[in-house]
Amino acid sequence: MRPKVGLFITCLADGMRPSIPWAATRLLEHAGYEVVVPMDQTCCGQPAHNSGDAHTARLLAQKFLDEFEAFDFVVAPSGSCMGTIKTHYADLFNGHSDLLRRYERLQPRLYELTDFLTHVAGLKSLPGAYSGRLTYHDSCSGLRELGIKRQPRNLLALHAGVELVELEQCEQCCGFGGAFAVKYGNISAAIADDKCAHIHASGAEAVVMGDLGCMLHIEGRLRRIGDTQTRVSHIAEVLAGTEPGDA
Repeated sequence: MRPKVGLFITCLADGMRPSIPWAATRLLEHAGYEVVVPMDQTCCGQPAHNSGDAHTARLLAQKFLDEFEAFDFVVAPSGSCMGTIKTHYADLFNGHSDLLRRYERLQPRLYELTDFLTHVAGLKSLPGAYSGRLTYHDSCSGLRELGIKRQPRNLLALHAGVELVELEQCEQCCGFGGAFAVKYGNISAAIADDKCAHIHASGAEAVVMGDLGCMLHIEGRLRRIGDTQTRVSHIAEVLAGTEPGDA
């Protein structure tokens, strides 16, 4: 019997780019896992948590726990969502002993997608082909909360046709930051302009990353400044050899 992975597809991917969870499913199945997507899943609670609404965040965290605690593993194609789940839920459940105990049993089984494929699945091949000159943007939450750095690069190296060019200041924020982009639009846009300049300087055909928030922000800024050619892709899409719209 194959181990069961509960796939948390994330709000943004569900609403804006369903090709990402489809690509993640393809990768996980290729690695030998049975993938289950709980259909009642919603938000991880990150927006509420970041805004100081602990009550709403806790309700969403409990909902996540109810839906995912029975799986062998839980995987999300998002460093920011999994960063919230893996590093902040303990604080949300503080003072709620039963919830905290249940979460502590689940916590070791929580993974961001590339971390799971690297350290649990030990993926050595990919289910699709991809070629081109790419650069990689390290999203803040995945990098700083989960230590996602080498994992996506090592997986990209499994594509013989991929040339990875390191992005200058690849660890610098893109400027999205959730509500930050709304509250401080001018600053957010200036940070995005710096990111876009580094992407252009890399000479890459596409910029790849592991968070849809960053993708929406960077792609939106590239298009606003007149760049209609640079592709903005999620790491799952590239690894699976799929394109947006393939879902």
